[in-house]
Amino acid sequence: MSKLSVALLFGIVILALAAVMSSAPAPKSSYGEDRALIEDLQARYMFALDAGDVDTYLSTFTKDGVLDIGDGPIRGYDAIRKVIGGMPGRKTEAEDAPKLRRSTGRHNITNIVLKIDGNKAVGRAYWFHYGNNNPQRTATLDSYGHYEDEMIKVDGKWLFTKRMIYNEQVEKWASKPGNSAW
Repeated sequence: MSKLSVALLFGIVILALAAVMSSAPAPKSSYGEDRALIEDLQARYMFALDAGDVDTYLSTFTKDGVLDIGDGPIRGYDAIRKVIGGMPGRKTEAEDAPKLRRSTGRHNITNIVLKIDGNKAVGRAYWFHYGNNNPQRTATLDSYGHYEDEMIKVDGKWLFTKRMIYNEQVEKWASKPGNSAW
């Protein structure tokens, strides 16, 4: 076989492989990849909440997403923005206050249980909040509860379609007895 024939044959094989690969369906994401993306969603939600970053907070929901903090569903960006944007702001420190660190709080999420089915998922997780808004400025656990979530994957990105928040510090917002993780 001449060098030209070998080069031509090699070119045809490369073109055939490229055609086969371009027509193959995109690989399906794995449970591990989807779980990591959902955990990232939950973390971005928490960071945005603690920072008072309403726009990033909203970006964790679909445009018609539902947030329920215990008083009934809050539907869509405008309604969620009104509630989350209206939460009490960070307390400013008095000028004569000790300059050790500002009082603040942090939300954490743990014990995440997920059921992922294609581009839809449901999840349950515990949350807790600790803050240092006390005379000693020491961290104290001051609230806890759990989330019940419905999520959807849109263009490769997981978003909340519904987030129900149970808060065990408030009787009407507390969960019912039983295992909330199914």
